[in-house]
Amino acid sequence: MKKNVLIIGAGGVGQVVAHKCARHNQLLGDIHIASRNIKKCLAIIDGIHEKGALQNPKGVLKAHQVDAMDSAAVRALIEQTGAQIVLNLGHAFVNMSVLQACIETGVAYLDTAIHEDPAKVCETPPWYANHEWKRKALCAEKGVTAILGCGFDPGVVNAYAALAVREYFDEVDSIDIIDINAGSHGRYFATNFNPEINFREFTGQVWSWQGGRWQSNKMFEVQRSDDLPVVGVQTSYLTGHDELHSLSQNLNVPNIRFWMGFGEHYINVFTVLRNLGLLSEKPVRLDNGQEVVPLQLIKAVLPDPASLAPGYVGKTCIGNLVKGRQGGQAREVFIYNVADHVEAFAEVGSQGISYTAGVPAAAAAILIAQGDWDVQRMVNVEELPYQPFINLMSGMGLPTHIREAGQADKLVQFEKAPAAAELVATCAS
Repeated sequence: MKKNVLIIGAGGVGQVVAHKCARHNQLLGDIHIASRNIKKCLAIIDGIHEKGALQNPKGVLKAHQVDAMDSAAVRALIEQTGAQIVLNLGHAFVNMSVLQACIETGVAYLDTAIHEDPAKVCETPPWYANHEWKRKALCAEKGVTAILGCGFDPGVVNAYAALAVREYFDEVDSIDIIDINAGSHGRYFATNFNPEINFREFTGQVWSWQGGRWQSNKMFEVQRSDDLPVVGVQTSYLTGHDELHSLSQNLNVPNIRFWMGFGEHYINVFTVLRNLGLLSEKPVRLDNGQEVVPLQLIKAVLPDPASLAPGYVGKTCIGNLVKGRQGGQAREVFIYNVADHVEAFAEVGSQGISYTAGVPAAAAAILIAQGDWDVQRMVNVEELPYQPFINLMSGMGLPTHIREAGQADKLVQFEKAPAAAELVATCAS
């Protein structure tokens, strides 16, 4: 049993996770929030108190300032707070420094995105092998639980993939992960999460797993159209993404692709910025001798993704379209979640994209604390039991449904509810 949580990162996802952990602090113990900007942490704490979200009102809820790139500083904060579970929700450049601090202190580690080297874009796949997986043996040796990529995508979609492979098919031909945000924030142009990370995903090669090998395409080169639950007919584009890099290695599926929806306006603005060189991660020198990284400049002038929440309307639909065979017959299922921006803001003060990434991370913290996921080694989500995860998320605001031709959509719920899911049901009653 582990307890006392340290949340690193005070953006939109950090806010969701902090609210959800606060609602379960009787199990999780002390809640600490840390960021370079302590004012953001304090604002989250104020929001938790305003909503009366602390399950145990007398529980510890504190803010801290830390540079997550400084592994020694993170280690000192872990020791100071007595945290046994660290949720790394900072930008993708800090994964390795935070992970190293967790290994040195022997505490559980969790993140929601793959590590990135600030100097590189679209490294050679599989990306996890370039950084995190190099610490696998050390985590096993030290008995450190390290759960990689536990947001929605990556994260929940990994669990959906494992569910499909193990329960719905004898043989899977393809998994197409489709991510649609049918919401509107009302701004001229903005990204739903850190603009620098968002653009880095789309400026390099698009890697997908096809025919049992890596295939490269250009961004916006390949598109599809699907009639999806709630959000209707949507166009999405083949995109490189984190989860492909573990699913391709851990599941015996020859075709795994990621598709993301983009509106024409986003594509047009993105194309202009890219063609002008404003999405480059390489520094340029100005006439006065000052060096500027164009991508960081664009990030500075765009709206903070967390600021989009109050005016966001509409819904998201994210899921796995899986095709294969069962009992010698062709089969196709779509395992998905639909989230609502307005409902997310009303509950935790964040927009739906942050909500879908934050709830799974908080659920994983509960599962680690309960022991269900305290595996004492490094894993990706598809390697873990998906039943308690899916059940628990359903009780925390992210229900899973399945669609199959000729049948009504069904809620995915496992009959044998684990202790963690029972806890959520008790808290809600």
